[in-house]
Parts: sequence; structure tokens; C-alpha cells
Amino acid sequence: MKTTFIVSTPFEAARHVSIFPDGHKAKRMHGHSFLSSLQVALPPGMAEYQGGEIDTIKTRLVQQVEKLDYKLLNDIIEIPTDENIAHWISGHCYVPGTEKIAIQSTADEGIRIDIHGTTVIWRRYRFQAAHQLPYVPPGHKCGNMHGHSFAVLLHAIRQTGDCNLSTNYDVLDQVWSPVFNQLDHECLNEIPDLSNPTSEMISKWIWEKLKPTFEQLACVTVYETASCGANYDGNQFEIWKDFTFDSSTKFVHAPKGSKRAKLHGYTYLLRLRVHGQFDEKMGWAIDFGDIKEAFNPIFKAIDHQPLWNIDGLSDSDVLSVAKYVFDKAKTQLPYLTSIELYESSGNGVIIGKQTVFALPL
Repeated sequence: MKTTFIVSTPFEAARHVSIFPDGHKAKRMHGHSFLSSLQVALPPGMAEYQGGEIDTIKTRLVQQVEKLDYKLLNDIIEIPTDENIAHWISGHCYVPGTEKIAIQSTADEGIRIDIHGTTVIWRRYRFQAAHQLPYVPPGHKCGNMHGHSFAVLLHAIRQTGDCNLSTNYDVLDQVWSPVFNQLDHECLNEIPDLSNPTSEMISKWIWEKLKPTFEQLACVTVYETASCGANYDGNQFEIWKDFTFDSSTKFVHAPKGSKRAKLHGYTYLLRLRVHGQFDEKMGWAIDFGDIKEAFNPIFKAIDHQPLWNIDGLSDSDVLSVAKYVFDKAKTQLPYLTSIELYESSGNGVIIGKQTVFALPL
């Protein structure tokens, strides 16, 4: 089963981007609180000790990103678009097994580039709407008319090559605007072709509105709540459900005197990704509530617990815990394809099928 580590570190910097037309706000001097990330399939033996993989990768990333922190990026990168910042990090931060480099310039936008030169740009949008699901069993809470503050991520993809800018975020704004006007402050059930507005069906509806005129669209993500939602890429649905648990840990193999060897703890973020058989009538692959119910015994076993005392866990570093959870969850959720486990924001591990359409944290 494939394993990759995700490591992130922030930096503050100013820039102006000369390739934008006169009058564009990004052409003026401005600043961001950037977040830089690496996704790495770290070869065995590269870490100082078993369980120290995140620290090893992060040390290298921080050493290079510090060169950008509180700087004018134009003094370092001629045209400091998000893509070019990611390429700069890729060229200066050598970590064996690096597969993706990501830059998030705001909480709602960012890019990811991979070692093959593919760039994914994404931006998050929001709309407020009511809906009810007409085919759920009697007594199911989603059968009641209710509402959500929905969020949508549009992902656009292309081979970047020597291009400074794969897709302008403004283009995504233009593409999204007419769809937003149809969805915002509406009852979704009353919208044509959206009478059963599950997260999956909303993502498909948006895809079918946008893809014919926006070829670069690669995926639509719909957040029904902050902790669950669906992806649709034109061929299949993927849903996810997030959990947080609060547990104590200490790393068995950490060197004596290391902070990792001491008793400490985290509020972990765990994301389960599921590809179920899509039910045309229900409009979903699996009910989010069913995922929660199936996972609940595993959740209770790890939440508010000393992880190193759990039977079957030889260590309580993030990789060991993730493997333990994946193996347990797979027996309860046969359509489970991967899990992500983060000990802190942007720092964790993915086990299972990798996706280019990662979700921001």
C-alpha cells in the first residue's frame, strides 16, 4: 500500500506580478501569508529514526523556505507567480521521493505541481442554499428541508512547461460566477436537473454546467459541511469524511532527549476517502452517516487514549497510527481507498490510493 508524507511550513512575503495587465491588483505590490508543502514518498532509511520522517522532510523544507520569508519575492524569483514559487522550492529543496510541491497563497486558492510538470490550480467558492433529500428513509434528518453554507473547489489542470501562469485565478472567477448566481440563496431541489441535491449530484451538476466551455476543468469538489463532501471528475465520485481525535503519544524509536520521545499529544485530523458503488436513485455512493457509524468503534478506541498502549500498535508515530487505522477501517468500509492522518495542520501521511485533487487543510 503506497505511503506518502505531507509536510508544510508557512512564510510571509511580498510580491508584484508584472505579467498581469495594468490595473490588475496582483500587479501592484502586495503580500501574502503563504503555505508551502511537499508530498514525499520518502525512501527507507532516509529519516534519522523510524517515526522521524516528518521531521526529516520538514527540516529540509524550512531551510529553503526561510530564504523567502519576509522577503520581496521579485528579488529572488523574476516573476513570482504561485507556479514559479513552487518551481523555485522544487529546485532548491531536494528531498528524495518528492512527488508534489504545493503553494497556497491564501486560504482559498493555491496550486500543486508534480514531478511530471502537471499543474493543478484550485480556488474555493461559497454559496448558501436550502435542500432536502427526497429518497432517504423515513426519520433520516436529511429528509427534512434544511440548509448549508456550501463550499466548492474548482480544480483546473494543465501541463505547465515553461509557462509562468497555467490558469489565472480570475478565469476561475469568471467561470464560477454564472453558476453561483443559480445556486446562491436558492432551494436546490427547485433547480432544473437538481431535484435530488446530494453532494455528489451537486458536484456533477456543476461539472456539467462548466466542462463544455472550460476544458481545463479537472474536478469539482463540494463541501456539504466542513468535514464531509464529494469530488467528481467526470467519470467517478469520491467522498470523504473527516474526524478529529485527541490522543497522547510518544515515539518509541525517537532518540533519548528528543521532544518526540517525551509524552505529548495532538488533536489529529483523520480523513477517510471512499469510492463506493454509486446508487443512481439515492444519488450517493454511501451515506456520510453510514461512514460515521461504521467507523465509530475504531474512533472510540483511539480518541482520548494513550496511543502507545493500544494493542496492535508497535509505535505511536503518525505513520504507525495511520497504518493501524487503515487496516481496521478497511474491514468496516470495504470501499475505503485511502486515509490521511495529520498530527498538525499540513503535516501528516497518506496511505492508499493517491489523488491529484488534494483538499486544503
